[in-house]
Amino acid sequence: MKLLPIGISDFKKLREGGYIYVDKTEYIYRLIKEGGGYYFLSRPRRFGKSLLLSTIRYLFEGQRELFKGLYMEDRWNWKESYPVIRIDFAEAQVKNVDELEKELKATIIETGKKYGYEYNKEYTINRNLRLLIEGIYEESKKQVVILVDEYDKPILDNIEKREEVEKIREVLKGFYTTLKGLDEYIKFVLVTGVSKFSKVSLFSGLNQLEDISLSKEYGNICGYTQEELKKNFKEYLEGVNIEEVREWYNGYNFLGDRLYNPFDILLYLKSKKFKNYWYETGKTEFLFKMLKSRNYQLPYLNKLYYTNEILEKFDIEYISIEALMFQTGYLTIKEVNKIEEEELYVLDYPNKEVRQSFNRELLYYITGEYQIDKTSKLKMAFIKEDIEEIRNQIEIFMESISYEILKNEYVYQAAIYGLMYSMGYIVIIEDSTSKGRIDITILINRMKVYIIEFKVIEKEEEKGKAIKQIEEKEYYKKYLNYEKVYIVGIEINKNKKQVINFEYKQVK
Repeated sequence: MKLLPIGISDFKKLREGGYIYVDKTEYIYRLIKEGGGYYFLSRPRRFGKSLLLSTIRYLFEGQRELFKGLYMEDRWNWKESYPVIRIDFAEAQVKNVDELEKELKATIIETGKKYGYEYNKEYTINRNLRLLIEGIYEESKKQVVILVDEYDKPILDNIEKREEVEKIREVLKGFYTTLKGLDEYIKFVLVTGVSKFSKVSLFSGLNQLEDISLSKEYGNICGYTQEELKKNFKEYLEGVNIEEVREWYNGYNFLGDRLYNPFDILLYLKSKKFKNYWYETGKTEFLFKMLKSRNYQLPYLNKLYYTNEILEKFDIEYISIEALMFQTGYLTIKEVNKIEEEELYVLDYPNKEVRQSFNRELLYYITGEYQIDKTSKLKMAFIKEDIEEIRNQIEIFMESISYEILKNEYVYQAAIYGLMYSMGYIVIIEDSTSKGRIDITILINRMKVYIIEFKVIEKEEEKGKAIKQIEEKEYYKKYLNYEKVYIVGIEINKNKKQVINFEYKQVK
């Protein structure tokens, strides 16, 4: 029984150590043989980017023994090998531009020792990089392979320090610009990261980079498909409820198949316990601070379609919440719709883990405390169909939100939606029917349905609008195939910032 490759990002260690390897070399083969040679790939953290780069490194170095039994073994010219420069920011702790320059300098010095180049202190970092590449080529008569891991980490680690991040950007921009004009010395380039900054802001000097982040052909290059999971981890899946595993951890989509984050699924297979493995290590603090500064205007609650231009990039000057949530793994592509020549994407949480964890964290930023106790009681009330307790828990929750935070309706919405999502059930926001959209639909164990309309009102005479809207538009008819259907109207007074009306009916 082979070992689970938990935390193993070095391809050689993985192959020689008896760990399971999910063969991705077919995608690598296509990338190298069929493309232009300069690529960019964005994926969320813990998605296997470092292992991908490591695999490419050993491939170009000609270490055939590591590829025995893989797709690439009989398709690669093992008589040829190429020098590799790997620039790795994955583990670097860069707090300012000086530390970034030290990191770049150290990379050039370390690589230079391997290939006989001595760093010249009289020259700039960029000139040393150029001389290193030219020197390797002249010495080996082979073009150089350049692999950059987590290129954006120095920027994201300092994103709230505007002046510092501008300096960091300029250093990185100059570093990547150095590669331009060295085509004759370069065989292959792959730059990976979480975020994609626009070419104008960072890659203006390296505009030949082809972005494969949303390429259907390479959608599965990182992560595990359902088929790969069953094929490679068969022994570890014995006695496992595969549908429950799929609901918890599957669902990432980059226009290929639905994918598992390797970090998540491997830790689950080790413990056989459902936990928020990825979220505990991949949380993006900056996202929540940004949401707070923008009064929790969660974009995916109010819009339906997104273009690839919105999802693929953002600028330091203006960071799109849509792009940030998608690139960091909090949202993924649920549907693809084509209108004329343009593809439009519907976004959603990838799986139960992210849906539940993100909204629990969102509630923390809204209320200042984790709401696990309230969430558990509310969840039990939904299971028992105890509508009065549902009302009670929602009222207690609303009382826990600071008066200062409740500035507008967006915060009400974010708070209520976050509370519902954090229970872990299937929650549909703005659920479309033939006569309109339901604010919130909650599906419990594929048997019970709660249809909820949410209103913020100012006058006493407006009471009853919420449940009346559900009845007049017959929202419940969409779910009459379920065993039980409840309709619920929740109304909050805008001035008092309290639940002042809570009505419900069982319609089936």
